[in-house]
Amino acid sequence: MKLLGNIIWLIFGGVIIALEYLLAGLVLIITIIGIPFGLQALKLAMLALSPFGSKVTDSGGGSGCLSVLMNIIWILIGGIWISLTHLVFGLLLCITIIGIPFGLQHFKMAGLALTPFGKTIS
Repeated sequence: MKLLGNIIWLIFGGVIIALEYLLAGLVLIITIIGIPFGLQALKLAMLALSPFGSKVTDSGGGSGCLSVLMNIIWILIGGIWISLTHLVFGLLLCITIIGIPFGLQHFKMAGLALTPFGKTIS
């Protein structure tokens, strides 16, 4: 079921979302100061390629105050808008019964898009 869900996800927009995150990540990595943010965008791109069967978890050992600071900067620069976009798509998809699984994946991506530092994808 995970494979089928990921294939349908990729056909109906997952590839586009992953390419957008990949492009944003590469542009951020070009600048030295944007490297940590670019790596988080690449993390979002990996989740966008196969959201079914993937889990977002907090990294062990506590994230520390640097992670909290980076999450605050991420939220202020654009994380809130990315997260709100995923929330809107999730709500729109959850209107129909067929779209509920895909809406739930957008909700999972919204959580990661809001605070990506200190989280891992497994």
